[in-house]
This record gives sequence, structure tokens and C-alpha cells, in this order.
Amino acid sequence: MRKLLLLSTSVLQNGKYLEYASDVIKSFFTENGVSKIVFIPYAAHDHDAYERKVKDAFSEFGLELNSIHKSGNQLSTIKEAQGFFVGGGNTFLLLKTLYDLNLLEAIRDRVVQDGVPYMGASAGTNLATVNICTTNDMPIVHPTSLDALGFLPFNINPHYLDPDPNSKHMGETRETRISEYHGIPNVCSPPVLGLREGSWLQVKDDQILLKGCIPNQCARLFIRGQIPKEHEVNSDLSFLLKM
Repeated sequence: MRKLLLLSTSVLQNGKYLEYASDVIKSFFTENGVSKIVFIPYAAHDHDAYERKVKDAFSEFGLELNSIHKSGNQLSTIKEAQGFFVGGGNTFLLLKTLYDLNLLEAIRDRVVQDGVPYMGASAGTNLATVNICTTNDMPIVHPTSLDALGFLPFNINPHYLDPDPNSKHMGETRETRISEYHGIPNVCSPPVLGLREGSWLQVKDDQILLKGCIPNQCARLFIRGQIPKEHEVNSDLSFLLKM
């Protein structure tokens, strides 16, 4: 019972917070009968400021949102939630906080067993996958484990960037870093979907659809031992659930 909306980013250039995906977000929650969303702000340090920003955006969508950090009983809040939104920021901080508060398993159960809709952006999208090994973030804190929620049996690299032939930067590209992840011997590393800006995944049960608002700027799939492959808007990626 998977109902997931996983965005690569929260903001596109010159746009407002979540503006580029506003119609998709509204449809995702309303079609699933959700009017009140529990916000998980732990990828940022200032939870109050983060809630204000997100709450303003969701109010424009006609949706009520409240942050779990203000809850008197966080576990009860998760058990009663109609839907979740996990925002972006630092993925290591997000995961460590959820482990420290013993909330990770509770969120997993609500989404997997009860079919509660889950929306993630950036770090929140990383959290929905096997582990956070393919995040772009710095390990500013040390989580108990790098294992994440595991709603999907593959990893995602949000904000995926292609090499710029005009750049003077000589460091590793995103593709190089993902190949390093797949290059560790005697380790079964899952596929990695490089999700470009303006792209998202819509997941319902056993179907994964790749969506996006920028033509020809969608996703690049990395599978260990295979040549990376491009996937365009409206591609069906459900085959990744069986790998």
C-alpha cells in the first residue's frame, strides 16, 4: 500500500516554495482524502521558521499543515496522521533525529501498513528509499544507521546535475560519485535514480510514474554493471520494484 509523492526539490529558480508542483501536491492529498498533513521539519535546525514557511505554502493549496515538533505526543501524532510531508534540508540531521526520537518505525508502519500518503522533497525523498548513501548532503551529524524508510527498493539522488562542459571545476561529477557507490566490491548496492530539478515520482501501490515540469530534464538511472539510461517524463519505472 504505497501512496508516495517524491520531489527532487522544493524550489525552482525564480519560483516560490513548492509552487512548481502545487497542482500535483493538491491532487495527491485531496484525492487520498487528506485535509490535514503532519509536517516533519527535522532536516532543518529552526523548526518554527521551517513550519511557518511550509504552512504558508500549504494554506495556499487549501490544506492544513502542522509540524510534529509542536506535538505533545509525537508518537500519537504519527499514529493519527492523515498524511505526511517530510521537507528538505540535511538528510543526515533528518535521519538522526528520527532515530533519536524513535519515530522512524512508526512512520514506516503508517505508510506501508495503513496506506497513509507520504510526500517528500529532497531530504524527505532520500528518506523514502533504501538508505541515504546517495544524498548530496554533508554528514554534519552521525545517525544510528544510514538505513532509511525503505518504501522503495532503490535509492534516489535528488538535485541530480549533469556535467557542465563549460565549467572549470575538475572535481567529481554526480555520475562519478554514484559509480563509486556501485563500485564497492562484495556489496549489493541498489539502483540509483538521478532525479533532476523539476522532476518527481508518483507512486501508487506497485506503479511508479516519473513526472516533471521541464521537458527532457527528468531522470537518469544507474544500475550496477550497466550503462546509465535516460528516462523521460511519463516513463513507467515500476520495473524497479522487482529488481
